This record gives sequence, C-alpha cells and structure tokens, in this order.
Amino acid sequence: MASPLSPRFTTALAVEAYKLRRSLALLLAVVAPLPIAVFVFFNLLRMDKAMTWQMTLQSSAAIWAFFMLPMSVTALTALVAHTEHGPRTWDHLRALPLPRWHLYAAKAASVLGIVLLMSMALALMTWLAVQAAGWWKPTVAASGAPDIATYLLLLGRIFLAAWLLVAVQLWIALRYVNFVPALAAGIGGTFFAVVATSAKIGVFLPWQIPVNQLASDPSRAQLTLLLGFAGGCVALVAMTWQLSRREVL
Repeated sequence: MASPLSPRFTTALAVEAYKLRRSLALLLAVVAPLPIAVFVFFNLLRMDKAMTWQMTLQSSAAIWAFFMLPMSVTALTALVAHTEHGPRTWDHLRALPLPRWHLYAAKAASVLGIVLLMSMALALMTWLAVQAAGWWKPTVAASGAPDIATYLLLLGRIFLAAWLLVAVQLWIALRYVNFVPALAAGIGGTFFAVVATSAKIGVFLPWQIPVNQLASDPSRAQLTLLLGFAGGCVALVAMTWQLSRREVL
C-alpha cells in the first residue's frame, strides 16, 4: 500500500479540496455553528444577570455536541458523497491510475477537515456572541475570565470523539447512491441520542459519543473519547478497504 504522504495521495487531497471549494461544504462549515452563536447572544440578552464565561462556553459546546454536530456531519457526508453520486463520476475516478483507497481516504480527510473547521468557527463565533451581548447589554456581560484554552480543549475532545460518527455516516453516504439511507441514519441516530441522553448504551452510540465529553463522570468521558477516536480510525480503515474492493457502487 502506498504511503499516505505519496504524491498521488497528495494530489487526491488537492482534488477533494478543489471540489469542496466548488460545493456548499465550506458554506455549511460557517452556517452550522452560526445558530449556536445566535442562540447564545439572544439567550444572554434575555437574562437579568450575568453568567460566567465557563457556563456560557460550556453550554455552547453542549449544544454543538448534542445536536448540531451530528446533524452537520449527516448533511456534510451526504453532500461530499453527492459530488460523485450526482454526476455519476465514480467509474471515471476508479479507472484512474492510482490506488482506489486514495479516493475514499481523501474524502474522509476532507470531511474531518471541515468538521475541525466547524469547531474552530464555533469557538470564534461563540466568543464574539458573548462579547457582543456584553456590549449591547452591559448588565449581562459574562463574569470571570474566559478560559479559552479549556474551551478549545473541550471542543478538541468532542472533535476526536466524533470520528466514529463521521466514519459511520460517510460509509453509508458513499456506499449508497441514494441519499436517503445516510439521512435516515443521521436523523434516526440523533433522535435516539436526544431522547436517551443518560442511557448506558449511549457510550457506544456514535451519535451520542461526542456529548459524553461533557459528562460529569471523567471515566465515562475518557471511555467515549477512546471509543469515538479509536473506533473511528478502525472504521475509516475498514471503509476505505471495503469500498475500494467494490466494482460497482
């Protein structure tokens, strides 16, 4: 198997980046975290007294991990898969003189990159929203010092824990030409994650694993981080292997 850093794989990554620029994926990276920042802004304005920076930032991360992240990954993976399913270009791509697994690994890397970009955008937008609310209504200006490092670390843990979610959703989206199975899995998984937040099985549910990074039990947070990241790595490798062996999508 060729090295992931080989020139051909680098070219596959560059092609995926070019496709993303011509799609709605980058717009989604901005739009997905925006409602959270808007909610934080107006939620602060409706209060009579200030909240701490820690509570405000943590609530932003919770909304992201609990609902917006799973739904954003569902939409993003369907969008990325549709760039090939829509114009039916898989036959052409798979006929190119490069290992087939490069095609799927490049798509996985591009999706993870967009999710990371979303996390960074969320951090910036939330900070701006809190600052704007404090400027608009000084009585609700966040109290205490903002621990941005801890907040970024939390978002980083949520991102790593979401790798299994990304792998599952991308695998389904690439496997089926019709976008319905991927959307059904994402909507259904998010629904059960929302209605069964405290269920013990939640540590194994890809759509619920990211929000467990906010669990009050450190052992649960560590376990889900390991399951989400390590399981995601294994699932992504299995995905590239299985899809690259298929002759027809």
